[in-house]
Parts: sequence; C-alpha cells; structure tokens
Amino acid sequence: MGVKIDINKVQKDMFIVIDGQPYRVINYEHVKPGKGQAFVRIKAKNMKTGNVTEITFKSSEKIELADFEQRMATYSYTDGNYYYFLDTQTYETVSIPKEAVENEAKFLKEGMEVFIFYDKGNPIGIELPKHVVYEVVETEPGIKGDTATSATKPATIETGAVVQVPLFINTKDKIKVDTRTGEYIERVNE
Repeated sequence: MGVKIDINKVQKDMFIVIDGQPYRVINYEHVKPGKGQAFVRIKAKNMKTGNVTEITFKSSEKIELADFEQRMATYSYTDGNYYYFLDTQTYETVSIPKEAVENEAKFLKEGMEVFIFYDKGNPIGIELPKHVVYEVVETEPGIKGDTATSATKPATIETGAVVQVPLFINTKDKIKVDTRTGEYIERVNE
C-alpha cells in the first residue's frame, strides 16, 4: 500500500492508484453543490492503457499515491512506435511505447533530460522539464513594434509542435515554452 492523501490535496500531474492501476492526474475540480456533499472530480490517464477517465470522489475520501520509481534519462530518438531514452545512471537504453508519452512527445527534443517513471520496474511515463527553449522553424513574419497587443499567431517549433506566440515572433527566434500547457512564455535572446 502506498501513502494515502486527502482527496482535496490532489494536484495536476500527481500519480495516483485507482483500482490497483497507476494513473496520472490531468485535471481536477472541486465541486460544492448547493445541496449535498462537496466532491472532487478527477480527470486522469491510466499509465498502462493510455485511456483517460473521469472519476468522482467525495471530499472526505482519501486517495493512494502511486509508489513510482523515478530516474533521469536523456531522450535519443523515436521509431514511430517507441521512444528511446538513455538512462543517465546505468547507460541502458529504455524504450517507452508512444501511448505512454503522447502528451509529452510533441515537446521532446534530442538530448533533452527527462524523468522516467517506473511502476514495478516497467517504464510507464515521462516528465519533461517544465520550461524549455525551442527554435521557431515556421511562422508568419513578425510585425515590428507590435509588442503591446495580446494577439497571437501559430508558430511551429523544432519538434513539430504548434504554439501560439505573440505577433512579433519570427522564424529562427528562440522561445521558452511551458511543456505542461504548450503555452509561450517569452522570447529568449541567446
């Protein structure tokens, strides 16, 4: 049995156990209806199957935290079905099926250090650095001096992901992105 916490303390990206299966919390919502007991609605991804489910808990319930081992690794490459990482301690190659990393895959770049989560010795998911600098490979030309508006445009970064960026961003600019939300943070001058 893992450690149990009060359901009200649940947070995004936490790993929890439901019916013996490891889940990663994608989102959660505290609901206080006018009548009746408050509850917490959790949207979570099963780390073994990749399926996302919504589960409701009474606010008085406790939830078990998954007891994962977590190790640093460096991203190497993908063959389309698996993503390959090099464990930075053992120097062994670790392969993870694409279903287990589909949310993170669009922000993976070669040489990136990530955490790999292991459940009973099996790799079941990864966590990227929260903020990463990417090069913009394609976007409409920037508009000079247009730094005050909140208008955005799509920009494709080096991994192929599309991020909404301010109008003044140009191709070849380096930008910092929040890998959890896919949001632009700032332009980076290197």
